[in-house]
Amino acid sequence: MARRGRLDALRSIVGGASKPRFLKSFGPGLITGASDDDPSGIGTYSQAGAQFGFSLSWTMLLTYPLMVGIQEISARVGRVTGRGIAGNLCRHYPNWILQAVVAALFIANTINIAADLAAMADAVTLLIGGPQLLFVVVFGVVAVAAQIFVEYARYVRVLKWLTLSLLSYVAALAAVHVPWGDALRGLFVPKLTWSADYFMMLVAIAGTTISPYLFFWQASQEAEDVRVKPRRAPLRWAPRQARRALARIRADTIVGMAVSNGIAVAIMMTSAASLNAHGVTDVETSAQAAEALRPIAGEFAALVFALGIIGTGLLGVPVLAGSAAYAVGEARRWPVGLGREPRDAMAFYATLGIATMMGVGLNFASIDPIKALYWSAVVNGVMAAPVMALLMSMAARPRVMGEFAVRGRLRLLGWLSTIAMAGCVGGMAASWLI
Repeated sequence: MARRGRLDALRSIVGGASKPRFLKSFGPGLITGASDDDPSGIGTYSQAGAQFGFSLSWTMLLTYPLMVGIQEISARVGRVTGRGIAGNLCRHYPNWILQAVVAALFIANTINIAADLAAMADAVTLLIGGPQLLFVVVFGVVAVAAQIFVEYARYVRVLKWLTLSLLSYVAALAAVHVPWGDALRGLFVPKLTWSADYFMMLVAIAGTTISPYLFFWQASQEAEDVRVKPRRAPLRWAPRQARRALARIRADTIVGMAVSNGIAVAIMMTSAASLNAHGVTDVETSAQAAEALRPIAGEFAALVFALGIIGTGLLGVPVLAGSAAYAVGEARRWPVGLGREPRDAMAFYATLGIATMMGVGLNFASIDPIKALYWSAVVNGVMAAPVMALLMSMAARPRVMGEFAVRGRLRLLGWLSTIAMAGCVGGMAASWLI
């Protein structure tokens, strides 16, 4: 009997281990944070480290609490109302604001998808060779097919496991020689340089780190979870669920944004310690960063860097396409949601597919998606401040949020985040004029 009891206990442990319990406690916040380090983000962070060394690492410490604040507010909007940001905009704000925000988001996301697909294809070409454009098409088709044909609960589990691909950048950092004194000074001691290039990089980092598509995705995923999980209801009509729900959202967001910014620091430091230290100050893509690492940091660092690009792209492209589809669908009041059957939300899935295929198409056009990517990061930074101000207004309105309108320290943190983003954009504009 004792032996049988021990065997039952062992089966329980093994059975529990087969289910990603440590991931089950996290949800939209973890996926949102990890998707922030998509191939385009990796390219931006790599360029920051290559061009400016360790002197911009401090931005990740500054943006962390700001990210947590604004993303938690986004998640609360979805959980409290049962609708995403666009779904609330179309019910409580003028139509021209809704259309301008959704159009800008769709365009920026499509360009971002194009750059991510290009980076993933470049990474495969770097590893095994072959036609780059063929890999772009393959990755685009896989991203669309997964979202349409894979069951929602299983698809979310896949996205959670893909967040582990970010560990490749910790391995890459371990493979290079880092002068930790300089690295820690860059992390904890802000250093400002008055130049247009410096402020444009600040805006690009801010636009990559605190990006509108992340707001829309996390809010829509919280609303989606309310719809597909029978025990959940919008908090406005189920206030008894509030204590546990809001605590989960906060923990999920804190962990997700910590993952995002911690990996960004690792990428910056890897580039600074290897590329910048050896005079390589210009890398336009994440794949170029991986290729440049090979003669400097060795085959292992280049390999894990390239594999990370593919893994994060498989996570980031669906989030970009999904957030665009949620925004357009909610604005049009279509049935939306990855948890719906395709026949029940045809327009939503069509929008998702169109955004991805337009990203594929940009790689065949004369438009340079890499240059477009940098400017899309800048545009995201410029666009983020007014979107954040709109979100803060929405989250504080009892008409939208009922008794769960955002108040106190969280509201202050959200406005600080908005002001910081506006300050970066203002500094960039001033540096151009002076």
